[in-house]
Amino acid sequence: MGHALSSVTAFYRGETGDHQGRMIQDIWALSPFWLEHTHDYVQWLFPLPEASRFNTFAPLLSAADRRAFAEDPTLRERQRRSLDVMLAFFGLYRREQHIDARSELNMREHIWLKRGGHNHLRISRIIRSLHLCHQPELAASFQQAVIRLGTTQGVVSEQSLAYWRQANR
Repeated sequence: MGHALSSVTAFYRGETGDHQGRMIQDIWALSPFWLEHTHDYVQWLFPLPEASRFNTFAPLLSAADRRAFAEDPTLRERQRRSLDVMLAFFGLYRREQHIDARSELNMREHIWLKRGGHNHLRISRIIRSLHLCHQPELAASFQQAVIRLGTTQGVVSEQSLAYWRQANR
């Protein structure tokens, strides 16, 4: 295969679109409504080495991708931008490596604070992907924030909390 770019690395560098042809910058600009009701983008922003049960078009995070994220600070910075998009969607914000709740975080608008739902799977994926893409401090900060907020400001199920605790192992 030579030095051909993986779809994950090329997507993150803005050289290719996802399976729908969407460029990463296009996804970053989408509305919260779109982010909630579209289910085939989060696997591109936060890739994992395992196939997605829900999106057969999802790219897999390869060993070459992991090396690229380790070696290229621009890829890590672009993934932090993806994280910031999702944090805003979840009612959270990031300052450097610290993640916390925005003042408007509430269960009515931020449904991840309730039991179950696909956003809990997204959160597990984000924690694990950040960890695998050489951003372990950020993975841990996000993990701690969602566990704390999911139990103090929400009613997140014990099952989801257990997945989140395991996600960066």
